[in-house]
Amino acid sequence: MTRNMKKFEDGAKLAAALAVDVADTLAAAINDKGTASIAVSGGSTPKAFFRMLSKADIDWEKVTITLVDERFVPEDSPRSNHKLVKENLLLGPAAHARFIPLYQNVETAEEAAEIVTNKVSATSLPFDVVVLGMGTDGHTASFFPGGDTLGRALDMKTPAGVMSMHAEGAGEARLTFTFSSLENAGLLVLHIEGREKMDVLEKALAGNDETEMPIRAVLSRATSPVNIYWAP
Repeated sequence: MTRNMKKFEDGAKLAAALAVDVADTLAAAINDKGTASIAVSGGSTPKAFFRMLSKADIDWEKVTITLVDERFVPEDSPRSNHKLVKENLLLGPAAHARFIPLYQNVETAEEAAEIVTNKVSATSLPFDVVVLGMGTDGHTASFFPGGDTLGRALDMKTPAGVMSMHAEGAGEARLTFTFSSLENAGLLVLHIEGREKMDVLEKALAGNDETEMPIRAVLSRATSPVNIYWAP
């Protein structure tokens, strides 16, 4: 398992460097095969990175953007990752990208997962770029400790696509790409900031129980190198 640690003086420098690396990867994919795809994460950490990336001079009309995971809430909810991406990434040049939301206006997260899997699998997998975050409980994507479908989500034999996840620590029902959808991205990034997150990362690296800290699956079993971008 290859891991590359990249440390930056502050979040602004990290955001700028990550935006350049992601834009270069997307541009190379477009040049190579005519299209590019990226799955991004929510939370407050990636906002500056999103704004930097939105200004990149690439052919955004050939880029598909989706989410690593999402709460089962409508786009206008303040807890929606779709809303976060719309307000911080789908701006300027990047507004021309194709965006595939995970939330669907159906009764259950399970129904939404099936719909989105059919939309994404044929056009965007494997991803050229995946940008993951990490919670203080060691979750990444919506791979939550205690999640009702965690074992299946982390199983490499589970097909690529989107599935539902219910967990006490997750709040709402969740939609998440499976581990097999994310672990082979052309550029696989773990974006974390702050001393607390570094402490969590160090704890994860020191153990091997994926049910306790699901981020360990990415750190130990991803076939693509894991590029860790960290700033204090």
